[in-house]
Amino acid sequence: MSKIRPKDRDAVIQSLRAGVVPRSGQHLIQVGRIREVETLVSDIDRVADGGSAFRMVIGEYGAGKTFFLNLIRSIAMERKLVVVNADLNPDRRLHASGGQARSLYAELMRSMATRTRPDGGALPGVVEKFIVSAKAVSESSGQSTEQAIRERLEQLTELVNGYVFADVIAKYCRAAEVGDEQRKSNSIRWLRGEFATKTEARAALGVREIVDDADVFDQLKLLARFVRLAGYSGLMVCLDEMVNLFKLANTQARNANYEQLLRMLNDSLQGSAVGLGFIFGGTPDFLFNTKKGVYSYEALQGRLSQNTFAKDGLVDFSGPVVQLSSLTAEDFYVLLGKIRHIYAGGNPESYLLPDAAIERFMEHCSKRLGNDFFRTPRTTITSFINLLAVLDQNPGTDWQQQLGQIEVARDTGGDADAPEDPDDELASFTL
Repeated sequence: MSKIRPKDRDAVIQSLRAGVVPRSGQHLIQVGRIREVETLVSDIDRVADGGSAFRMVIGEYGAGKTFFLNLIRSIAMERKLVVVNADLNPDRRLHASGGQARSLYAELMRSMATRTRPDGGALPGVVEKFIVSAKAVSESSGQSTEQAIRERLEQLTELVNGYVFADVIAKYCRAAEVGDEQRKSNSIRWLRGEFATKTEARAALGVREIVDDADVFDQLKLLARFVRLAGYSGLMVCLDEMVNLFKLANTQARNANYEQLLRMLNDSLQGSAVGLGFIFGGTPDFLFNTKKGVYSYEALQGRLSQNTFAKDGLVDFSGPVVQLSSLTAEDFYVLLGKIRHIYAGGNPESYLLPDAAIERFMEHCSKRLGNDFFRTPRTTITSFINLLAVLDQNPGTDWQQQLGQIEVARDTGGDADAPEDPDDELASFTL
């Protein structure tokens, strides 16, 4: 392996030590799950070819869902897709009437990333790229830039908010030509869904519509076509922490969100969404729980049910659900070796632990946690990095002596954060 830059090393190590997924450098620690990665890459290729995709990535807390989604996100950007991503929470969900769905859309737009802008904030660059390509067409055809823009956006007017969308892009172009930074900023605000009322949008831009809670999915379909017109291959939407829908206490609110999920699934599988892919990350409870999970909504249960023949070691990755397989002990050994290599900056001579120490560390964790230590590896990885940190900052320390003092906690995830369901049939009481 080649040397690793200190910036990349610190970004990966600090993220893993905090128990979060690094935003870059995923390739340095990727192990196993080849079939799952190949499946999602085939989805990326389908989206790039003008098709659509819908996948649910299911795994336990700490099993690596977020890492897997970030890895796929990086691959999508390399394939010239525009990528947006967000985590669901009580203030951001698929369907709402109090602005939570629009808040999710605004977060997606702020996170927009491309190969040249991988850290987000790429929306103005995508709009500029579209305008540059429209100017090239206008110069060759003798049209004005605005005429060329409106002609290219004509196909979008058949979609919800399509005419207003085209109008906002034209206003951005006009503002760019005269140097009106305020009008450009207002146009980007509209595209990001940051106007809360139609009155505010009309005062700022002269348009009568805004991106509302009910329009989020339609706006994403519109945006997917627009980024293709701008020269990109398509749009990939990554939504993590879907378990927050499972945690909604109100049955009606949950079902409304599952209904929106059903609409996304139907449009994706029926091909009515062009160049648009969805990847959702959730826990088994979110999907399989028949009381509050996705399976409580019969229409979704029928479409997302598992292949009954895929058991006893047999797998089927052609369905919309991809269950993350557990890392094997061998995979985990390779992973810890890669972390040791990253910590040493890519220099084998600076390794703080020998190979035998990694084996001993795995034995220690196995005695404490059983197979959970590589099925949900987050806390184990954190403990391993903590051990490396102590050895690094205290030269001469005996790793064998430190090994017995390592405390490795079982990763219980966010189960304790789930709100109590008022509709739950079982209630606790005291006499």
